[in-house]
Amino acid sequence: QVQLVESGGGLVQTGGSLRLSCAASGSIFSIRSMAWYRQAPGNQRYLVATITSGGNTNYADSVKGRFTISRNGAANLVYLQMNSLKPEDTAVYYCNVNGRAYIDGDSRNFASWGQGTQVTVSS
Repeated sequence: QVQLVESGGGLVQTGGSLRLSCAASGSIFSIRSMAWYRQAPGNQRYLVATITSGGNTNYADSVKGRFTISRNGAANLVYLQMNSLKPEDTAVYYCNVNGRAYIDGDSRNFASWGQGTQVTVSS
């Protein structure tokens, strides 16, 4: 199985910056894409940014121009650099990775979630 461990959350003031990290481990054969989602209390989990194995990126309109997603494929790491943070960015941020891994003796599709890291932006 594939496990994701994320870190880098914290408390910052409006206009500040944070860098989130997510490390994937396990018997990974290949990764198709990596992504960051966020979820505020009582709300749906929303897609923030994605990056493919080829380096193509996409962003939610609310963060475009402020957030940057990047990856280190050799180390199975994905990052989210968050600049010009706003109070509305406050949420628990989750990384997601999908691809193929060695599961139950065979190569199978997988999609794994990190445990979440809290980002709080004060006004």
